[in-house]
Amino acid sequence: MDFYDLDLNDDVLDALDAMNFTTCTPIQEHTIPPLLEGRDLIGVAQTGTGKTAAYLLPILSMLSDGGFPDDAINCIIMSPTRELAQQIDQAMEGFSYYVPVSSVAVYGGNDGIRYEQERRGLSLGADVVIATPGRLISHISLGNVDLSRTSFFILDEADRMLDMGFYDDIMQIVKQLPANRQTIMFSATMPDKIQKLANNILHDPVEVRLAVNKPAEKIVQTAYVCYETQKLGIIKSLFSEAKPERVIIFSSSKMKVKEIAAAFKRMKLNVGEMHSDLDQSQRDVVMREFKNGRIDILVATDIVSRGIDIDDIRLVINYDAPHDCEDYVHRIGRTARAGADGCAITFVSVDDQSRFAAIEEFIGREVFKLPLPEEVGEGPEYNPQKNSSRTKGNRKRKSSHRNEKGGSNNHGKSRNGKSRHKRNRHQDNKPQA
Repeated sequence: MDFYDLDLNDDVLDALDAMNFTTCTPIQEHTIPPLLEGRDLIGVAQTGTGKTAAYLLPILSMLSDGGFPDDAINCIIMSPTRELAQQIDQAMEGFSYYVPVSSVAVYGGNDGIRYEQERRGLSLGADVVIATPGRLISHISLGNVDLSRTSFFILDEADRMLDMGFYDDIMQIVKQLPANRQTIMFSATMPDKIQKLANNILHDPVEVRLAVNKPAEKIVQTAYVCYETQKLGIIKSLFSEAKPERVIIFSSSKMKVKEIAAAFKRMKLNVGEMHSDLDQSQRDVVMREFKNGRIDILVATDIVSRGIDIDDIRLVINYDAPHDCEDYVHRIGRTARAGADGCAITFVSVDDQSRFAAIEEFIGREVFKLPLPEEVGEGPEYNPQKNSSRTKGNRKRKSSHRNEKGGSNNHGKSRNGKSRHKRNRHQDNKPQA
């Protein structure tokens, strides 16, 4: 479907023209019409399907049509992370270029000057506020923001927000909103907790679901079945054949990310790292350097597996198999975006085999296992059932040994576009929003 077939405001269509966007993605085609009708909506779609535009375009269109107070915050967009809030803010700049709509991004990890700029924008009544829950709660508690006349409330990556423990914050924000608002939720998955939240804050919503367990067809998925000690050798072999460019490597913990990045530096590879120990300014520098091509390889935790918009990633490597099947889809979804090709490689250690077998079942296909490079030696047999039993047995023996010594030390830490004349557009070669 063409964006001109939708009832979008002319100013929004002008911005889409300027950005060479003409054709809707499936999530945009199915969500924009009911949103323009004022319906509440829950959309289930994975990252990279164009869901940011799916809610920004109709909101900007309705705000541009007018009828909303000039001195009020008309729309709140909630994001689980600073990085996603920044991405939404950047998309907002493009889509609102010809639209008389003001916006402010509100998120933590910055200095007092930034906080004062946020406070001023909120007190003046920015049309659109893009915020992380904790930061918005901070402004609410200090009396910096009035949400009593807000018309639109949007939750992006709602499942991740709940995973991060933001349910109470979200409900606290909801209490500040008028009952007659339009509420929109987007989530990559639809577990019971998301359904519960939807039941609490949405009224007679339209539900739009796209398959979330199918990675993009253009992603070439492969795996190496290997021992933990062989992983760096495999990477050295891979990168000896061609200079690595636009590569993201995901690992399971920040400590391992640091170790991998240090090993890569010793291998004279141009690498950056991204994890929760970095403050916001450091994260901004790393992402900017990576996006600009001054860093070839980004080693990261799942902090960048969702919501970060980089369209030209050539290779994703799962240094560790993800613990969650859906995280696998999100991770490899960093590549093959906007119709491009991409590759994804997963290292499957002995302990990861049953987990990877569950991933294969989830995505409905067997991932091709590549032969190991000769220089790293032979790897283990891929036998998920056998290795799963062995891993469980080892865990039981360790537990028993620990009990003999006196128990564990674990203490539980655990404008109406219908009248618009369509222009001559070369649609065939233009990208999608």
